Amino acid sequence: MPRFPKIPRGAHPAVVVVVLAAAILGSFSRFSAPGRKAPPAAPVNVMAYAAMDVAHVYDGDTIRLANGEKVRFIGIDTPESIENKKLLRDAARSGTAVPDILRMGHKASLYTKSLLEGRRVRLEFDIETRDKYGRLLAYVYRVDDGLCVNEDIIRNGYAYPMTIPPNIRYADKFRQAFREARKAGRGLWQDPAFQASPAASH
Repeated sequence: MPRFPKIPRGAHPAVVVVVLAAAILGSFSRFSAPGRKAPPAAPVNVMAYAAMDVAHVYDGDTIRLANGEKVRFIGIDTPESIENKKLLRDAARSGTAVPDILRMGHKASLYTKSLLEGRRVRLEFDIETRDKYGRLLAYVYRVDDGLCVNEDIIRNGYAYPMTIPPNIRYADKFRQAFREARKAGRGLWQDPAFQASPAASH
């Protein structure tokens, strides 16, 4: 219930109406939807991700673990491999045709599958552990040989660098790996559409 202010006896009726209306609106504004924050993300037990089976590879930079958690690789961005809103945004921003992006995304997805299908991984977290979709944000390492999958994907030419603060721990290393892949013509750098993308100037 709103708390109404005390009104002096004998106050003009117009003043009474204004004061009461302000009190009511001010009280209801606390419960309005605009600006309401989303519920806090579920906490992450870092130690639980020392060894996890990969259950599914969605695309070049997103996987699902055996416990059901989706993981988005920090620091890299591979072309989209399925039709979605991000695909259309990327096409509009880069000027690259949708079929070209899908073709490159399929290649990146196959490369990540070659690295991770049937493998166990451990996750290294940065400052933020989840994105706005609730996915884990992590650097992914194969348990058996310690390969950093994020770095390997970009170093072999299947991703662009994507730095989103505050998760910037290996940003410089990934940008250098990107430049090396571009210079050597690895992976998608053999595809003219990848070379023509504005992201290629990173």
